[in-house]
Amino acid sequence: MKLLHLTPGTGSFHCGSCLRDNALIKALRARGHEALMSPLYLPMVTDAEEAGEGQPVRVGGISLYLQQKMPRLAGMLPDGAKRWLDDEKRLRWASKFMGMTSPHDLGEMTVGSLLGEKGKQWPEWSALVDWMEKEARPEVVSLSNSLLIGLAPAIRKRLGVPVVVSLQGEDAFLDTLPEPWKTQAWELMRENAKSVTKFIAPSRFYAEEMMRRLEVGTDKMEVVFNGLNFDGYAGSRMEPEVPTIGYLARMIHGKGLTTLVDAFIELAGEIEVPGVKLRVAGAVTKGDEAYLDGLRAKLRNKGLLDRVTFEPNLSFEDKVKFLHEITVFSVPATYGEAFGLYVAEAQACGVPVVQPCHGAFPEILQMTQGGVLCEPDDVESLRRGLVQVLTDASLRRRLSEAGSAGARLHFSSGRMAEMFEKVWA
Repeated sequence: MKLLHLTPGTGSFHCGSCLRDNALIKALRARGHEALMSPLYLPMVTDAEEAGEGQPVRVGGISLYLQQKMPRLAGMLPDGAKRWLDDEKRLRWASKFMGMTSPHDLGEMTVGSLLGEKGKQWPEWSALVDWMEKEARPEVVSLSNSLLIGLAPAIRKRLGVPVVVSLQGEDAFLDTLPEPWKTQAWELMRENAKSVTKFIAPSRFYAEEMMRRLEVGTDKMEVVFNGLNFDGYAGSRMEPEVPTIGYLARMIHGKGLTTLVDAFIELAGEIEVPGVKLRVAGAVTKGDEAYLDGLRAKLRNKGLLDRVTFEPNLSFEDKVKFLHEITVFSVPATYGEAFGLYVAEAQACGVPVVQPCHGAFPEILQMTQGGVLCEPDDVESLRRGLVQVLTDASLRRRLSEAGSAGARLHFSSGRMAEMFEKVWA
């Protein structure tokens, strides 16, 4: 099968979707498929063996922004100027300002993309479809997430091939858009869904959620659990001498970092866990810095800042090292996560996890048996869960062994590719 997979890059930090996409394409190639991954917006940031290496960014984020905001100027730019704007160095520089875009601009850009051929951005997207039609010539087009769904009608019309769309938690983003963008975006999502051959959800929870939100039936929805190549996560694990809680995700309120910090503050006074530390790692943009300054101030006022480290934008190697150096892991997201690849990563490294009982987390932990659940957005419940794991060595050992085996069994890239293949069939 000749597959073209379109995936947005981040330009400057790792993200779960990029890691998942990279692992998927490499695993599909290992199964004999001709799979090509093409980045959009910004260059990819992933592990050392990038599946899309050598592929240029087909639709540059700067050019796309100009097309939406100043379409007349964008239309007058010579090809040389557009190549200059879409240069990898320029795009990586622009990526540093992610998170500083106003809610109005985010809404406008999102709806502009979902409008497809009717939107101001279409000259940029049309060039991508031209390339697909004349050069790439795929048998299947795979879209990394449903925010790219505005392409589906044109792909079906001009290429006449199936369009498969992965779902990666887009509702959490769309629901934060201000009106009228939020309502318009969901209306366009439902309209464009008619041109999609199959949706792929990373959990049963999210399949049901998005069938309702997109108004599609079971005939259009399949569940393919996210997966990774866990060979890169191998390493010797030794618990730290001082009990250490680890967090690895985007450093934002929505991922539950405020809840975790508050639980840590309560936990720091426990006699049962003397000297407990907190290590916070993950993606940070300029727009996140004010929020993090507020957390540091809160910790400083409690006299606990010296027991907390913030480790932004780790390399892949440093991330794996981080996971091998903590006692327990928690990302208590405030919303129902579609999957939570960070949980699979932690468990693959043998780290017990404490996660809220909502979204896909109950489903994941039922499969791996590698963690315990707490109540969502509940500082006291999270504190109790962390104490339970931190103070019971035999429990940690059982969770570590079960989680490591379960993650590799259910969430490997090979299994993901095999399930993805069945969707095509």
